[in-house]
Amino acid sequence: MDGIKKEIISTPTIPEDPEELLGAAEQLQTTLMMYSCAIREFKTKIEVLNDELSIRNQRNPIEFIKTRVKTPYSIFHKLKRKGFEVSLDSVREKLFDVAGVRIICSFVDDIYDIAGMITKQDDIRVLEVKDYIKNPKPNGYRSLHMICQIPVFFSDRKELLSVEVQIRTIAMDFWASLEHDLRYKKELPLIEEIQDELRECAETIATTDLKMMEIRDKIQKMTESRSEIEEDLQRRIDGE
Repeated sequence: MDGIKKEIISTPTIPEDPEELLGAAEQLQTTLMMYSCAIREFKTKIEVLNDELSIRNQRNPIEFIKTRVKTPYSIFHKLKRKGFEVSLDSVREKLFDVAGVRIICSFVDDIYDIAGMITKQDDIRVLEVKDYIKNPKPNGYRSLHMICQIPVFFSDRKELLSVEVQIRTIAMDFWASLEHDLRYKKELPLIEEIQDELRECAETIATTDLKMMEIRDKIQKMTESRSEIEEDLQRRIDGE
């Protein structure tokens, strides 16, 4: 109960004026709509890249894309946790992960290829990159994070909005989902033992990701070699 009371005390006063309250609600709704549009713009760019690469490389490097906009509840608590003023200005200026895009790739090198292509987009500004693949978190978490700023055109103006991008393999995403569930169940017994097991799994996953990439390269070389032999044989037949 004490925790609940403290939370209530620290909550900003809700405007008593109905018009003021309605205005604040509309402004928040508009802000979340803008971030939703930023996600749509960004996702379209990624889908275009994936379509192009599927033809050029004869495979899709991106398995699927997940998106989300933080809820008002989540935004409020993050502002409070970080010690920022609870306001729409703070949302725009202090939080860079209101809009989130998660790109799930087949292989580790696909992650860096996609990140490189995002960086080369002349209308996207990359504000920050954190490579948790080369430098995993202590708990074993692996992913490539980017904070990107993208222009979104509305009826009367252009807005530059930030989008947090996470790029990872299928195995990394599966591990992160399980670890996320664990993080909110700290009351479970043997929690440290489970965390150790998760770290071991993270290492196994990292090794497996690299091994799968090696197998893919081996298959590709064998296929190319076979094609060269068949083409050479066909040239000899045609020459006869």
